[in-house]
Amino acid sequence: MGVELLTERYQSQMAGVLSCYDRIIIQGTVPKWCYAQGMTDYFYEHQIRIFDYPRWAEPLRDAIRESLEHMAAEKGIEIEFIRSKKNKFRQEKRVQELLDQRGDGPGLVCILSAMEPCGSYKPWHDKKTHKTYLKPADGKCLHYDVYFIDRIWGCAPYACPRGVRSGCRSTANGHSYLARQLSQRQIEYRVLDNAFGWIADLEQAQKLADPFSVKMVHRKLDQFADRYCPVVQQFGLSYHWSLDQVEFATDLVFAKQVDLHTRQTDHRPRPEAQTTRHHPHALSTTGWLKVLPSSLRIC
Repeated sequence: MGVELLTERYQSQMAGVLSCYDRIIIQGTVPKWCYAQGMTDYFYEHQIRIFDYPRWAEPLRDAIRESLEHMAAEKGIEIEFIRSKKNKFRQEKRVQELLDQRGDGPGLVCILSAMEPCGSYKPWHDKKTHKTYLKPADGKCLHYDVYFIDRIWGCAPYACPRGVRSGCRSTANGHSYLARQLSQRQIEYRVLDNAFGWIADLEQAQKLADPFSVKMVHRKLDQFADRYCPVVQQFGLSYHWSLDQVEFATDLVFAKQVDLHTRQTDHRPRPEAQTTRHHPHALSTTGWLKVLPSSLRIC
């Protein structure tokens, strides 16, 4: 006996179905700088002494800090230092408070900073082989989380660590992207948490969600890197983007709230919700090809 899908079981009770990407976490690394042998080769190619690494890296870290401080000053905001990022809810709550004050118009919302673990390198000379090279090292450095509203993506957090080896990280949200598209076309909708509880034109909404393309993602990521982590440009380098986590969701919209109340499942929704998430996929880098179509492969 095959598995009966919720879309089949409750087809007569549903007002519509919408499938789109949810949260996508994308990691950016500089290919030559993200592993010890590559960084060692880079130093030898550019005739930089291995033991000069600390002196070489410090101006890069300072440049990231100065760039973000200048950006914050231009926008009239202060960089807020967070003593502990273990409680993620507090950080998101702070961002939401600022969004409630400023609205959801495009532009910089805030910059949060915190000390976090980051990868680095240390110079090493092997007395047996007489080779000098860089070895991986763990430490802590100041990370910056830049929150801004993009005209297309909506709210898009961007992480800029000051460690040379760590790279950067960007987060996109398919629901946020679709909400921006609906608003620009004046299509009314209602959001419940991170799902759509109602959309005036579901068919058009699905058409807007489908073209989420790799070209658009790459173009946006390059723009964000140029804006918030421009340091690598002076070396003629660019970021390599890879998917760290991808979530895909199908929102089921029930026509009547009572139908959702009486639905017999192992996971009962909250009484006030009229939308449930069907088969969300959250996967690591090793498994994303199983559900991700070829049109969104970032390699």
